[in-house]
Amino acid sequence: MNPYTACATAAIVVLTVLPISRSKQWWIRALDFPRLQLFVMTAVLLVVDLLMFDKALWTSWLVPAAAAGCLAYHGWWIIPYTVLAPFEVKQAAPEDRGDILRILVSNVLMSNRDSATLIRLVRAHQPHVLVTLESDAWWQEQLDTLEGDYPFAIKCPLDNRYGMHVYSRLPLEASATEYLIQDDVPSMHTRIRLNNATQVHAHFVHPAPPAPGENEESSERDVELVTIAHRVAHDHRLRHVTGDLNDVAWSRTTRRFRRLSRLLDPRVGRSRP
Repeated sequence: MNPYTACATAAIVVLTVLPISRSKQWWIRALDFPRLQLFVMTAVLLVVDLLMFDKALWTSWLVPAAAAGCLAYHGWWIIPYTVLAPFEVKQAAPEDRGDILRILVSNVLMSNRDSATLIRLVRAHQPHVLVTLESDAWWQEQLDTLEGDYPFAIKCPLDNRYGMHVYSRLPLEASATEYLIQDDVPSMHTRIRLNNATQVHAHFVHPAPPAPGENEESSERDVELVTIAHRVAHDHRLRHVTGDLNDVAWSRTTRRFRRLSRLLDPRVGRSRP
């Protein structure tokens, strides 16, 4: 048994097992994110294990077996977000153009001052709705230049990286900015009127992540997502949730959000985690 590959496999096992725990510590929940990288690393390690282990010793089989188990486990989480899975949300058909809603979401990074690039993207793609996250008063001043084309807006400039703005070509009705869990982390809720017959109830969220300097645990993020999930689950009208969830699609939290909300995920089958 090669000690180096055995140690590497043991490390992969630890990184695989830790997120299975119910711990909400940020450094454990952060391990939900690199499953694709761990999958690739484990696949390479499994090949090395199979080439170097001593087939004569039954204990040597434990190393590649452990690597194979980790590979299968990570694969189970990520496969729905690859081209191997069918689309959960179908591609819009040309005849549906009248009912298409195009939303552009951008986490601008509050310290970033390259507003011209985002404005060019908006001009090029012509979304019906623009949602910005981490946008402060400076960003609001820059984005207000879009108001000629986007006359409907919800604005909440903050200098704590949780500011949020919505600019829309379509009428926004019953709009509200709410602080669901933390008193400095807003979410926005509105009704987008596509036409006289079609309205979409939209929820834009940006919960604080579990991270040093933010929240030591994932509780605040998880509770906000569950709160939104319960809200939309009891709304039988057209509804849409977007923003920066500070989570990855294959995490236990996001899967729970999808189950509770009964919403479809356009990332399934499209290689967009």
